Amino acid sequence: MLGEFLKAHRARVDPQDAGLPSHTQRKVKGLRREEVAVLAGVSADYYARLEQGRETNPSAQVLDALSRALQLDTDARAHMHRLAGVVADEGHSTDKVSPELMRLIGGMHDMPAFVMNSLLDILAVNPLAEALYEPFTPADNAARMTFLDPAAASFYPRWNWVAQSTVGHLRQTADPKSPRLRQMVEALSESATFRELWDQHEVRGKTQDAKEFVHPAVGALKLNYHSFDVREAPGQFLVVYQAEPGPNADALRLLATSRATRAAASPGTTHVPLWLTGTAKSRP
Repeated sequence: MLGEFLKAHRARVDPQDAGLPSHTQRKVKGLRREEVAVLAGVSADYYARLEQGRETNPSAQVLDALSRALQLDTDARAHMHRLAGVVADEGHSTDKVSPELMRLIGGMHDMPAFVMNSLLDILAVNPLAEALYEPFTPADNAARMTFLDPAAASFYPRWNWVAQSTVGHLRQTADPKSPRLRQMVEALSESATFRELWDQHEVRGKTQDAKEFVHPAVGALKLNYHSFDVREAPGQFLVVYQAEPGPNADALRLLATSRATRAAASPGTTHVPLWLTGTAKSRP
């Protein structure tokens, strides 16, 4: 199965796209075995044995190198790892939010939406999400905001529930071997509550729930949220809040209007969606 997959995908790669000369006459479509081996940094004999099924235990590192040589997308890369019986290493994840996803959340005018990574860094927000989290300075990382920002106590009326959920989510998404995670845990341990919850080792991954807020501009808010994995960027997830019809929807519209009014009053400024391009790396 793995050999058939490799053979099919090397036939799809244009030699020019791989940086190889295309002026020579070719008997096969796409790349030759020897060329894939060179691009992946393995011996030609080893790669031939992989295609022929005589080598059945490639390492995750070899599979990653082959995925780059064959220009596989995220789904194809994960499938190749499954064929080989190897868990894909998600260390290739990125904190850069794609322009397409930025346009998507920017078009959600009546719903707060933002993108986070596995360490709960907020990578990008739309204007309404920025207005929602305006009490925090800065709104950079959900764990830091919950445990170390003084605004959290009044912003979250069910702070204890938010704290438990945040720690459980961090346990569920973050790589336990990440040096950054160790730094975060050390910094967040200034909070006795965080230390207690972290030591409980509870894992809590949620894709939807309701959350309550008290915003200084509009008062009480109860919003439903959904969380979606970003397939093209492993480790990223999109969070979208939505209000039920009634007082909560009215308050959310008021928040949007309030923010738009303030933006109109400052015509010399242009809203730039929040990007944390390294800033989040230096703080929990």
